[in-house]
Formats: sequence, structure tokens, C-alpha cells
Amino acid sequence: MYRVRVRSVPPVVLALRRFPNPRLTGIGAGLFASLTMFVLACVDRLLFDSSELVYGLLFLPVSALTALWVRPADLVTAPISVPIAFAVGVFPISGGSEGFGGQVMGLVTALAVHAGWLYGGTLVAGFIATVRKVRLMRARRRYVLAQGRGPAGERAPRAAAAAAAPASSSAAKPVRAGAGTAAAARRPQRP
Repeated sequence: MYRVRVRSVPPVVLALRRFPNPRLTGIGAGLFASLTMFVLACVDRLLFDSSELVYGLLFLPVSALTALWVRPADLVTAPISVPIAFAVGVFPISGGSEGFGGQVMGLVTALAVHAGWLYGGTLVAGFIATVRKVRLMRARRRYVLAQGRGPAGERAPRAAAAAAAPASSSAAKPVRAGAGTAAAARRPQRP
């Protein structure tokens, strides 16, 4: 008699499963991150008087969410769109002077001063995207091996078909002009 082991799911996992799990395209993830960082920067300017610490701390979870919510086909865009979102969001708290040149100089200065937060958020997004890609590749490999289409699964039917074919049929196959016996041995012709 077999006993079935039922694994209980931890309550933390159950709570995380209740959260939304959108799958954003690359452009959608970039827009999500940019708009979220812009709104958070405006809130930071109103409530915390343009605090760099608050803005940097809010940037890290936005980077993680962007990398988690991007769809698998667009995983490479997460570490690219996060720094762009940081630059879009830092504009309200940059504190540049009047005029276009003053605003640009304030933005460049803010980006230089907050480079640690920028690199940190980009690393978070890159790490999450890399882990997700590795997990997808492993799942794909397990699926292919389970279907019997792996490297050994493809060669076995061909070898069996070649062994079943009579030797005279392989000798009757035409060889391309200029291809010697070494070339014919390197590239076996299909039955």
C-alpha cells in the first residue's frame, strides 16, 4: 500500500500567491518603472523635501517588481529599463535652477550623486532577471528531456533506421561531385 505525502505550503508562500502577478512586455515594464518612480519622486518632494535616501530606498523595490513582473520573453529589458526609470524619476527631486541649462545640470548632478542607488537597483533587477532566466532554461531542459527529444533521443531513432536499412542502399546513394570519401564519412546522408 502506498502512502501519499502531502506537503503543506508555508503561509508566506500562500500570502505571496495572493499578490497580483502581471506579465508586462518590455515597454510596459519600462513604462511601469518610469511612471512609478516619477510619482514616488513627486511624493518624496512633497512629503520628505526631496530626500535622496527615501528616493533610493523606494527605487530598490520598484526595480525588483519590474524584474519580477516582466514577461519571460522580455527578461533582458528589465535591467535596461530600470536605470531609465531612475533618471525619469530623479527629475522632480534634482533641484536644478531656472532655465533649461540649470535643470539639465541639476539632473546630471543628481544622477552622479545617486549613482550608488542607481547601480544597486540595476543589480537587483539584473540578478532577479538572471535567476528567472536560469529557472526557465532548466524547466525547458527538463521538459525536452521528459519528451525524449534530447540529444540522445534524436540520435537513437536515426541509428536504428540506419542499422535496419540494407548495406546496398547506402552504397547506391549518390555523392556530390568533388566530395571524397572523407567528406561522405563526415556528413552521413539521410535515408
